[in-house]
Amino acid sequence: MQLIDKPQVIERGSKESLKLSNTCSFSMLVARTDIPFMMHTIPHLVRMSNFNFTQKVLFMDTAPLSGDKVMRPGVGTLSELRDCCRKLISEGIVDRVVEMNYDQNHQKQMYQKHFGHRIKPTHNYKGYPILGSISHIESVPGDYMLHYDSDMLLHQQPDYNWIDEGIKLMEQNPEIMAIRPLTGPPTEDGTIYQKNNSLKPGVEGFYKLKFFSSRVYLINRKRFDKLLPLPILWRSYNKKSLNRLPLNLKTLLNYYTGKGKLDSWEVMVSMQLEKSDYVRATMSSPKAWTIHPKDRSPEFIRALPNIIEKIEQGWYPPEQAGHYDFISKYWL
Repeated sequence: MQLIDKPQVIERGSKESLKLSNTCSFSMLVARTDIPFMMHTIPHLVRMSNFNFTQKVLFMDTAPLSGDKVMRPGVGTLSELRDCCRKLISEGIVDRVVEMNYDQNHQKQMYQKHFGHRIKPTHNYKGYPILGSISHIESVPGDYMLHYDSDMLLHQQPDYNWIDEGIKLMEQNPEIMAIRPLTGPPTEDGTIYQKNNSLKPGVEGFYKLKFFSSRVYLINRKRFDKLLPLPILWRSYNKKSLNRLPLNLKTLLNYYTGKGKLDSWEVMVSMQLEKSDYVRATMSSPKAWTIHPKDRSPEFIRALPNIIEKIEQGWYPPEQAGHYDFISKYWL
């Protein structure tokens, strides 16, 4: 698999010296799989966030697709992806686009800091960029960093800013390592529906959780660094005897033989979060909320501008309330 040797950077213009105290940068991963919707969702997310970011950066994955990403509908070319990114710069939506650096020295440096070990895979078993997930955190300045997956949808009331409020909550609560807005539109009693249970809001104005989600997160970078190095987790092997090996031996086995595939980065962060005194918080305020669309059908892509308009206005089907994932049958 041939990967790009050196990063390419596309910039709208340099900024003067940046004051890093209490600042926040926006950093988002983009790939060829995002082309069908990114020109709708990225301007929407930046617009609705309505925050004076130190920098707004798109981190472009240039690697060949792998895992389930190969079968995603509407996959475009790298040339098309670069054109989309240049347009987002020219329109002032973002400041910079950085192409993923697959240089071996860079990979070694990133993995040594974040995992404390050399590993070869750059992506997990699904084809999601592990190296990109950690590199894009390191690619922007500031005390805080905000990440959205490029397919997320956000509502925020005009008199409210969830990023400002999230930073305030994190400053007031040293136990919070990461925070995000409400998952799904609000319900009358504040219930949010998880896969296996339902949660009620705490009196502090947020839900306390011990698992991490990479779809939306605002992190305090110093607190995140205290979680490092993360455990390196591998998916189950076909040979059951290999599954009984300690994690460090699995890592050595992969490095020297290539056997095994990495698990998800958010699972590794969750495992470390579970062992720490930190929590991941979900804000309970109904004034800002997100929805995660799994739908990639042509019907959804055609309807997306109208869906975004409705969400920005605060409209949603009653059946969507409290549910994180987009329920297509109630929208389309």
